[in-house]
Amino acid sequence: MATSILTALGAVLCLLPATTSATGARNYVIEDTYIGTGFTTGFYWQNIPDPTHGRVNYTDRVTASNLGLYTATSNSFIMRADSSTVLSPTGPGRNAQRIVSNKRYTTSVTVLDVAHMPQGCGTWPAFWTTSDDPNEPWPSAGEIDIVEGVNDIGPNASTMHTTNGCTMTPSTMIQTGTVPSGDTNCWTGTNNNAGCQVQNNKANSYGPALNSVGGGWYVMERTSTMVNLWFWARNDPLVPTEVSSGSGAINPAHWGTPYANFVSNNCPIGSKLGPNNIIINLTFCGDWAGNAYPSSCPSSCVDYVNNNPSAFANAYWSINSVRVYQQGCAATTATVNKRDLEAHHRHSYRGLSDL
Repeated sequence: MATSILTALGAVLCLLPATTSATGARNYVIEDTYIGTGFTTGFYWQNIPDPTHGRVNYTDRVTASNLGLYTATSNSFIMRADSSTVLSPTGPGRNAQRIVSNKRYTTSVTVLDVAHMPQGCGTWPAFWTTSDDPNEPWPSAGEIDIVEGVNDIGPNASTMHTTNGCTMTPSTMIQTGTVPSGDTNCWTGTNNNAGCQVQNNKANSYGPALNSVGGGWYVMERTSTMVNLWFWARNDPLVPTEVSSGSGAINPAHWGTPYANFVSNNCPIGSKLGPNNIIINLTFCGDWAGNAYPSSCPSSCVDYVNNNPSAFANAYWSINSVRVYQQGCAATTATVNKRDLEAHHRHSYRGLSDL
């Protein structure tokens, strides 16, 4: 009888919606897992002219494979730039990759477990989201830059870009990060598309400093009223176990204050952000890395990228996993076992070698 009551109670609790308040329980269960060869089935290679005008040639998947620019095993995925070719000044840019998830997400939690990110003068890596739907041309569905920077300049800056009518008020953002002066309007049509930016408060959140500690975890929680971002370095003792272990169920309410907290006080987030794909890419120079090329880097940005291929040996992503969670409830009683939880795991993008 007691077991039946507990089971029924668990079922009732599972029917309750996950709250999106900043302090209440926010329950999510695993929806998609991308690991190793799963990136080759869960993502596609977008070989397009670079929208940011970089000195890059985005290859298709077959070309990237033939050139050895990506490696996918049962438990890791490495995506690199060409580091052996001197480029003709009048020819294509440096071969690199831009991959896009086949699925789009709205309310969700995305967990990036990254071991290494591209580094080097002239580099502009990003892990971000926007829509690839041609019926929703950028920026109608918004953009969220989770990990992004240029020329090895840290710390990481996370940014939201939208159509007109979305601003942030720093005093209402409960976060540990810092909003640069003037970067409070998310509209792409103002302030040179700087967007609403929050700088991470941790020095090891980007580039060589991140790589030196073996990477870490970036997490984005997105709802119709807020976008929260957390970061824990690999050696951070405070990383939640449910994040580091790839748990089947998570609750961000337990994780402490995010470093970025985009809120809906002056921004209808639910209408400014549509279904978004996950994008992982690396470009060179272009609108940001080229214009912000520092005097501490050699030559000019384009000349450096053209003539120094070996400088880009460390311009690669090494990703342990990307996990996406949807709203739902965790197991609430001892009668809900592992198999019950795994029933929530509707898709797992692992390769055939994992079966």
